[in-house]
Amino acid sequence: MQGSSVEGYIHSIETFGLVDGPGVRFVVFLQGCPMRCQYCHNPETWKMKEGELWTAETLFARACRYHRYWKGKRGGEVTGGITVSGGEPLLQMEFVTRFFRLAKERGVHTALDTSGVWADWDGACQVLEHTDLILGDLKFATPEEYRLHCKADMEKPLAFYRL
Repeated sequence: MQGSSVEGYIHSIETFGLVDGPGVRFVVFLQGCPMRCQYCHNPETWKMKEGELWTAETLFARACRYHRYWKGKRGGEVTGGITVSGGEPLLQMEFVTRFFRLAKERGVHTALDTSGVWADWDGACQVLEHTDLILGDLKFATPEEYRLHCKADMEKPLAFYRL
């Protein structure tokens, strides 16, 4: 994966996000989500292979156009970076890992906005290796409410957050 190009399905991009992590963010919304949450903010991202296919390298080059907004740290405080959201970004772990690896090589702060649903532990660990911040989206407090409103098992996200 280090030298090869990895592609991912992108739903949309926000170049000046202010609510998806600390500071000004370049926010990437990936396509695909296995959950069907009753109160989903992005139901248009549910279908996996819709959206536009990008390589991690091309997307990172696009993100770097906005690097002047990410001034690093001010008094220890992060002032910007890149956030990957969805849909569910962990469905495209290889893509997110490659994209975040490129960011970390350039000293860019990375945030992952996830429900905690993933395909495998090894993939999740690879993503986390290049992730500075997790924005955990645990939508309900009890397994019963989670199952009722999200149509999913709460144990996977809890296991991911413990990881």
